[in-house]
Amino acid sequence: MITLLLLLHALLCLYTGPFNCTLTATFFKSDVVTGLAPPADLIVPISSRNASSNTGSAWQVPEREAVSTVKFPRNANRAVFSVSANGQGTEEFWWSNVLQSDAAAFNATVGMAPAGSPWREVQVLIDDKLAGVQWPFPVIFTGGVVPSFHRPVVGLDAFDLREHEIDISPWLPVLSDGNEHTFKIKVVGLADQGDKTSVNTTVGNFWVISGKVFLWLDEEGSVTTGRPPTVDISEPDVKLTGRMLKQNSTGANESLAFNLEVTRSISVKGEVVSKKGTMNPVWSQKLSYSNQATISEFGRNGFNNFIITGTDELSGQGSYKSTYSFPLIVDQISNMTAAGDLSLSATLFQELKLEVEGVGVYPTGLEVYNNPNRTERQGKPGDYRIAKLSTFRNGTAKFNMPADMKSSSASGTIRQVLRFSGGREGGARDVELYSRQVRATNNTVLSDEEKSADSQPRVLLSEEVN
Repeated sequence: MITLLLLLHALLCLYTGPFNCTLTATFFKSDVVTGLAPPADLIVPISSRNASSNTGSAWQVPEREAVSTVKFPRNANRAVFSVSANGQGTEEFWWSNVLQSDAAAFNATVGMAPAGSPWREVQVLIDDKLAGVQWPFPVIFTGGVVPSFHRPVVGLDAFDLREHEIDISPWLPVLSDGNEHTFKIKVVGLADQGDKTSVNTTVGNFWVISGKVFLWLDEEGSVTTGRPPTVDISEPDVKLTGRMLKQNSTGANESLAFNLEVTRSISVKGEVVSKKGTMNPVWSQKLSYSNQATISEFGRNGFNNFIITGTDELSGQGSYKSTYSFPLIVDQISNMTAAGDLSLSATLFQELKLEVEGVGVYPTGLEVYNNPNRTERQGKPGDYRIAKLSTFRNGTAKFNMPADMKSSSASGTIRQVLRFSGGREGGARDVELYSRQVRATNNTVLSDEEKSADSQPRVLLSEEVN
């Protein structure tokens, strides 16, 4: 296993030094049944391809355009694009950004605010035509919002940056013509003027972007043909309501509130003729977004009640369906005294719900539980076709630092609950296979309990003992 570790944060003379990192991986030794989901025959990178110069191959958007030209083999019968997109810099907390028209609302007190709206869409284009999108999960990296939220239990996906799958099989008749084709990844937000909004292709600095295409191939010498896809993609339906900018008696902007809702649907239909016969793959996406936002105390405090829900589905050529939900509620207070002393406090609730049914490109976690030689307390082993992951974390945190920045103090309590379950076609759709609950306070884990389908519950650490 080769691991490439890329540290993107700026290194200053005060902090520069050796970086010591320990990676621990847990492997399950199991007979894996791959008949329904054989691995891809070829993986094509969609990146800046800088590995040979000993640098990262991800693009930093919008500083650089994320575009790659590739020539596909002519005998592919299935293709899935996997996109990786993560906001950094002024885009790290994109979900709390203000509307473009309000960027300077609190400039007199806290400076210009990150803007472009708190909605982002990652677009994948083939030859400048939209093939699919990702509405990104709002990752809160270690140290985000309030540092003590993450000690020692980090935020959801912070160490597991999940990639998003877009099936591009309907495009195979175009991609298999023996010519070069361009793949482009864009990140867009919203621009607003009065009550009108439009998609804005200019976002803050910066997003780390890359992709790859998984290909399944027929015999050497065969050629995939068919018809170009029929693309039915609506523009995002945006509703901006409740915008209110309040001023105090002196005319200074004191608070800002708005509600933002966005929906979108995508359908790409194809006809693919290969050695496997004639297939009619249909890739569809239905997405919904809502964010109730409030900024108060002259721009110092913020509240966001945010949720993304979506369904991605492939039909007509195999079967794949991914249903997801990303709720996030953050209420944060910040204050800096005239002397420069900083204090932060916040409450947080964040959840990830993901249900995958059918054949994706990444392991779902069901592989070990579908081992035909395995016994299971819930009944017969195997036959799981639906993977369900649900995890949430909630807590409170505080942080204080004097103006000289020579010391700091922090406190916080965080609780995380994770549940992984499997479903069978025509049978039970929610069989718990693994669960874990962790509670930590002030940098110390107080309780840690886990359960697995084929073992007794384990108390790794009991709060009563502490």
